[in-house]
Amino acid sequence: MYKLTMDTGWRRAARLSILLLCAALFSVPALAKEQQLPEVDEDGLHLLKDTKVAVAYAKPDASLERYTKVKLSDCFVQFKQNWQHNYNMQQIGLSGTVTDKDADAIKKRLAEEFRTIFSDVLTSAGFEIVDEAGPDVLLLRPALLNVDVTAPDIRPAGRSRTYIRSAGEMTLYMELYDSATDTLLARVADPQADPERMSKVATRTTNQAVAARILRSWAELLAKHLAEVKEGAR
Repeated sequence: MYKLTMDTGWRRAARLSILLLCAALFSVPALAKEQQLPEVDEDGLHLLKDTKVAVAYAKPDASLERYTKVKLSDCFVQFKQNWQHNYNMQQIGLSGTVTDKDADAIKKRLAEEFRTIFSDVLTSAGFEIVDEAGPDVLLLRPALLNVDVTAPDIRPAGRSRTYIRSAGEMTLYMELYDSATDTLLARVADPQADPERMSKVATRTTNQAVAARILRSWAELLAKHLAEVKEGAR
């Protein structure tokens, strides 16, 4: 039984509409009302109950036990709708506004951090990270949606300080494929926010630290599940 607790473009053009839909659907209020989600989705995947992520769908009778290697597609990153505009509307003057270049840089850093952390965690758990498809290679196609950075650190050093209680939030949307056949095995969605509510200064370092903790929690959840599947198959 399949128990889910959780190349370079991964058909980006075809998938973009799905990502945009999920960005709206997989919000915290929607996820809290699981009965609104279909039992079987448009790809024939079945909704799983009592998982460690907010939403999980899986192919009936699919198994991850044979996968010893993982191939990571580039992580797609998308901000919360109107995030840049809404943030800039609250700023006085131009020095604190987020430019398109700033936004692209944040997305690039977040995508790179995703690859680094997932690669490290999965490698430590005994799974080889590879670039080629194969019968024992699990393909991950990830996206980070609804990314909401409370106070991006873009001001010149020493100009001012911004104190925040939460660095922000984001939602993981990820599809798992058999890399050899390109068969969709599962998809998951899970929103997470900065768990620390103590007042702190918003800097690039603190923002990245919060993002890293959230990314690591997802990576460890996946690694643990894959290890449990292998252990259960012995």
